[in-house]
Amino acid sequence: MYFMSQKIERTQTGIRIEKRLLKVLKGLAESLDMTHGDLIEGIALHSFENKPAFSEETLEKIKQLKNVYDLDWTANDSHRFKEDGE
Repeated sequence: MYFMSQKIERTQTGIRIEKRLLKVLKGLAESLDMTHGDLIEGIALHSFENKPAFSEETLEKIKQLKNVYDLDWTANDSHRFKEDGE
């Protein structure tokens, strides 16, 4: 097992995130037995190095969760999000 020798400092944040996307992330974190904060950290660190964050098995789980929560967006959609009043 790998243990980090460097201590980390976490902070509470108040990010806003689309409701269905959050449900998928929380469901995935639950299925991987981790917090959704740990999941988001892992996704970010992998993306910073242009590495895939998920195995094929996990991608299949994400697909199932997206179906459950009716989330049909892709990465391309993230640049077009608009809220009421914008």
